[in-house]
Amino acid sequence: MRKQKNSINYTKREEKRAYWILVLPGVIIYYAIMAFPTIFSVVLSLSNYQGGPLFGNRTPFEIVGFKWYANLFKDEYFYIALKNNIKIVAVSLFGQIPLGFFLAYILHRGMVKAKTFFQTMIYLPCVISTVVIGILWKSFFAPYGAFPELMRLFNPAYETQLSSHPMVPVLFVIFWMYTGTYLIIFLANLQKINSSILEAAKIDGASEMQLLKYIILPALSGVIVTSCILAISGSLKSFDLIYVMTSGGPANRTTVLSLYMFDKAFKGAPKYPLANAISTVMVVISFILILITMKLEKTFGGRE
Repeated sequence: MRKQKNSINYTKREEKRAYWILVLPGVIIYYAIMAFPTIFSVVLSLSNYQGGPLFGNRTPFEIVGFKWYANLFKDEYFYIALKNNIKIVAVSLFGQIPLGFFLAYILHRGMVKAKTFFQTMIYLPCVISTVVIGILWKSFFAPYGAFPELMRLFNPAYETQLSSHPMVPVLFVIFWMYTGTYLIIFLANLQKINSSILEAAKIDGASEMQLLKYIILPALSGVIVTSCILAISGSLKSFDLIYVMTSGGPANRTTVLSLYMFDKAFKGAPKYPLANAISTVMVVISFILILITMKLEKTFGGRE
């Protein structure tokens, strides 16, 4: 009996050792790549670090508290960048996701012919380089590009109207570029719904709207939440497309938080604590929006 107990204990120890051998590399990599930089960024945002000796700055490293956060919330350009990010989040949540779902739904339900062609055309912008797309649309919306010349034929005051809304071209390109991502996500998950359930509901007299409301949307509630989280996180870190199209101009009116952070860190005299304060604020905003989304899903969503 005692020998059997020792054998069981030995087996448990071996299992535990094997578990740690398999898990430890992943844990170390996670903390080295994700957790440590995040914590280090928060620490830098509370310090006076300006590059150290590498950048010719020999000021002793000190924790100065929330000084940089106070400076950040006094800067008018921070609020411009935040407002532009909120616009991008709104376009993603209330534009890309609903349209992506609508297109996926009509393709899945066979409401249009040439399903493969439309699916490919809608998803195509997602596989093209963001820099290439930015350059193409920048040329298209340039003062003497194709779109302004066309619009002047119908509305001579178009240029004045566009100058008062410089984010419109950027929002349009973002809307066009990433809708295909959500199309593919929803299309893949629509195919997981048991078709026999839909057919049984139709035999019982359910309309297309009833199928959508009582079967399809509740079944996809988890996918919708995941899509919202992707949209929020992607919108708050938008950088490459805007940097190529406008570089934040004119007069920083199209800048976003990531571009604002880049300017503070790498342009002119570097302000690394301020840049890290901006990144911390971005993470906090992202978490708040994601928590709100998950709360709404628990309150109003269905179960997969």
